[in-house]
Amino acid sequence: MTENATWWLYLLACKDGRTYAGIAIDVEARFRAHASGKGSKFTRSNPPLRVLAAQSFDTKSEALQAEAALKKLKREARLAWARRWPAQIAVNG
Repeated sequence: MTENATWWLYLLACKDGRTYAGIAIDVEARFRAHASGKGSKFTRSNPPLRVLAAQSFDTKSEALQAEAALKKLKREARLAWARRWPAQIAVNG
């Protein structure tokens, strides 16, 4: 299933004002997991409000490399990235 799947790098806006970056095949499902407290340790204590951005990648490796690069950016640069890749994902949360 994941061999030919599209991988997504996503950025979440969290309740405390910080952002969270991650990768997933299904960003909507991953957002729901984060919102329910089952996504990651960070989002359990900083619940996500919405998906700010998502960028597609052909492979998991590419998505992981982009995630690592995004996490190294300062907040303003992450938000600029989000403006370039605005989320086209419908999530309720």
